[in-house]
Amino acid sequence: MMKKIGLIGGLSWESTADYYKRINEYVKNQYGGLHSAKCLVYSFNFHEVVELQNNGRWQEATEEMITAAQSLEKAGAELVIICTNTMHLMAKEVQEAISIPLIHIVDVIAESIKSHGFSKIGLLGTRFTMEKDFYKEKLEEHGIETIIPTEEDRAIVHHVIYDELCQGIVCPNSKASYQAIIERLASRGAEGVILGCTEIPLLISEHDTLIPLFDSTKLHAEYATKLALLPKEQVS
Repeated sequence: MMKKIGLIGGLSWESTADYYKRINEYVKNQYGGLHSAKCLVYSFNFHEVVELQNNGRWQEATEEMITAAQSLEKAGAELVIICTNTMHLMAKEVQEAISIPLIHIVDVIAESIKSHGFSKIGLLGTRFTMEKDFYKEKLEEHGIETIIPTEEDRAIVHHVIYDELCQGIVCPNSKASYQAIIERLASRGAEGVILGCTEIPLLISEHDTLIPLFDSTKLHAEYATKLALLPKEQVS
């Protein structure tokens, strides 16, 4: 019995579409034929969320995320994923407000990092993800040290995410900038780099760098789908 996956999306819709595609491709690969995933999507107006982020109104953002998760649970979702890295800032509060599992993106990524035997990792994401402690602390719980880009490089990474990728713009010059930033992280000891924004895989992939990349979208979407295909008693 396939369980319903609740997706908190629209953060941005481009990455949510990628989640939806990956989830359904995984189910099709497992079962073939006309099989697809059972999904429920709560899609935000990303402009409104960005306004809350930029103005530091994180409590309001938390309340919005809780409402989204509760709506998905009431609609029949049996597990929930937040289709963005940054809004895992309030993952704990969201999980406490619902009775179904919230699959935390950092836990999933950390397991993949550990399977490679790595303990020192670079992190790319929005400036909120890179600069606030929630992401680094979660990785630290798994014994993983985080290296973030310099202030100048963080500004570039953040700009490309919001002003290009979230608006569907993929620029070759930006790919080159990201490649250079990844090389600088590697020179500081990073054994791999987390693509810690769900839009970044739209720009760069593991084929574009010499060190391993951890695609947060792919890892998160596939892990959640695997859980959705397990017997109910194995999902917690």
